[in-house]
Amino acid sequence: MANEENTVSEEKQILETAPAEQTQEPAESPNKENTEPKLSKKEQKTVDRLQKELEETKTKADENWNEYLRACAELENTKRRMQRDIENAHKYSVEKFILELLPVKDSLELGLDASKEQNGNIEKLVEGTELTLKMFNDAVGKFGVEVLDPIDQPFDPEFHQAMSMQESHLKPANTVLAVMQKGYTLNGRLVRPAMVVVSKGSAKSNNADDKDSGEKVGKNIDEQA
Repeated sequence: MANEENTVSEEKQILETAPAEQTQEPAESPNKENTEPKLSKKEQKTVDRLQKELEETKTKADENWNEYLRACAELENTKRRMQRDIENAHKYSVEKFILELLPVKDSLELGLDASKEQNGNIEKLVEGTELTLKMFNDAVGKFGVEVLDPIDQPFDPEFHQAMSMQESHLKPANTVLAVMQKGYTLNGRLVRPAMVVVSKGSAKSNNADDKDSGEKVGKNIDEQA
């Protein structure tokens, strides 16, 4: 009887202590450390190398960006200089030509003043005018301007403009008899044709070449008219 009471008492004691044990959470160990795993020496070396390469790459990228900005600024400055040079070329392209013509103008003014004098010497005036004309021809000649004065030369429709035709016993057909207005070329390109009078040969001439030449000149006159 006494043994049964002891057994019941022990079971009761177990039941009273069991819930407390089940609800009790296990305590964390005070010595446990929540740290990241340490890298090996080889891995740490690789990380350091990659970080260094990344810094160098960033530095190089900054340098390239700065060079790009400088190149853009230099390109913009070059474009502005070129635009300014083009504008100046348009404005002052004839500056040298004007400088060559100014002495001609000075000479003309001197000749005009001399012609107004009561006792002016005509011969000196003519001589001065001839010198002025020579100065003018020399000035424009420096820039590739050439005079077309085709007297007694064969008619050339590329550079001559036939104003009329005349019979001539002294000159062969298609020959320039007179120049009514001189022509000019600029570096070989026609600026103004020479206005000329052309021979069509004698009325008694039956030469086929003379006839063909006269027809060409006549056609040229008709086209210009």
